[in-house]
Parts: sequence; C-alpha cells; structure tokens
Amino acid sequence: MAETTWVLVADSSRARLFRAEGADNRLVEVEDMAHPEGRLHETQLTSDLPGRTFDRFGQGHHAMEEDTPPKRHEAIQFAKRIGARIETARVQGQFTRLALAADPRFLGILRDNLTKESLKLATIQIDKNLVQLPLEQITSHLPARLSC
Repeated sequence: MAETTWVLVADSSRARLFRAEGADNRLVEVEDMAHPEGRLHETQLTSDLPGRTFDRFGQGHHAMEEDTPPKRHEAIQFAKRIGARIETARVQGQFTRLALAADPRFLGILRDNLTKESLKLATIQIDKNLVQLPLEQITSHLPARLSC
C-alpha cells in the first residue's frame, strides 16, 4: 500500500481533513466538519444556573458544581466525533500518517480522544489554530516533507 498522509486542522467548532497528494504534498480537502456549539459562550450552553443544595450536616447551602464546564464538554464531544472519523479512516487504510494542527487547548483534548493506533500515526503535531486559514497558508505552516 502506498503511503498516504492526512492532515487534520481543527478547533472546538470546525475540523478540516486533507489528503497530501503528489511529490509536492499538495493538500486536497477530504472533509469539513462543523460543530457550531463550539462557538457558543458558556451562558448560551447552559439553560440555567446550577441548582442549589443544602448541606447535609449544617445550615448552609451552596450551588452544585458541574464536573465539566459546558464549553469543555462540547469540545470533548466534537473531539470524540473527530476521533471516530479518524479511526474509521485508519482501519479502512485511507492514510498511513497523520499530521495534526489545532488550537493548543483543543489539541490536548483531541489527543485524548484519538485511539492509541491513530495517535501513533500522528507524527506531526502543531499547536496552532489554522482551521480558518486559506489552503495556501495552512500549507505554509506544515513541514515541506509531510512524510517525516
């Protein structure tokens, strides 16, 4: 099987997948995934303030805290969706190497939601948000040889 590199550029609201083609690694867009919830503010993601509870052994009361802030929860959900897409493509043999470029906060979440096998193929990882850039500018941030 020929070696194929995929490039994923992402943030918490959009992910773009590219396939590098030819000797010059020209990028061809494979898919553009949107997650509009990733652009919402915290207040738009919660319908109400946390509930209130009374202390079991005292007279005070306090707001119940959520385990994960809503914005982070949305980012994790999108990263899971991206991870599932990458894993399906890996299993189908659609790529042999993977380059990741993502907003620094989202890159960590994304890594946590890729399978071990997919993460092993991610030989290039760039902690920059390139998702909104035109194709030529995305290419300028990548190594000349994507096969390294």
